[in-house]
Amino acid sequence: MLSWFQALLPKEEKFFEHFAAHAETLVAGSEALRGLLDGGATVPQFCAKVVEEEHKADAITRDVLLAVRRTFITPFDRGDIKDLIMLMDDAIDQMQKTAKVIMLFEVKEFDQPMRDMADIIVKASKITVELVPLLNSMGKQVTKIGKLTEDITKIEEMADQLHDKGLKALYHAHENANPMGYIIGAEIYDHLEKVVDRFEDVANRINGIVLEHM
Repeated sequence: MLSWFQALLPKEEKFFEHFAAHAETLVAGSEALRGLLDGGATVPQFCAKVVEEEHKADAITRDVLLAVRRTFITPFDRGDIKDLIMLMDDAIDQMQKTAKVIMLFEVKEFDQPMRDMADIIVKASKITVELVPLLNSMGKQVTKIGKLTEDITKIEEMADQLHDKGLKALYHAHENANPMGYIIGAEIYDHLEKVVDRFEDVANRINGIVLEHM
């Protein structure tokens, strides 16, 4: 009787595969973001790639949220699943917002600290793509998870320093001649910093999930 009842229950969705697939969009999106910050004629092409990856990520997020509602047994708390996929989605949404600002103001040249921040974003995305699958065996991988989340925290601190350095240089470059250039540049810096912040949010949520289950 029990086995018959269990056979009728909705099967556990492949949440870890969804997380991994979403993380791959973060890598592709971050690499496109880095490419567009090289400037020049390819900026629209790379912006379009960021948007494309954001759309892929949105579709995966919708699949996860639907799966949470229809799945009887989940690998860990439903709220944690929803929080994690939404935080991951926030990261690529912020990349898309960065690209949108760049296209809106038709920016084709970028300062070195902006490119350095984009390099950091790529690093954070690659750590995330390594980190997320470890949740499938978090009991065995707790030490590695802790190290990788710490690496993302360090990256976020580096991004803060680059953000401040870039803003200062931007101010001195435009204080007497082009205030609009400063405003646009500062907005790009703000969006880039927020991308890194969202990766730190993902790392913090993963740490919280691990602590709840250890």
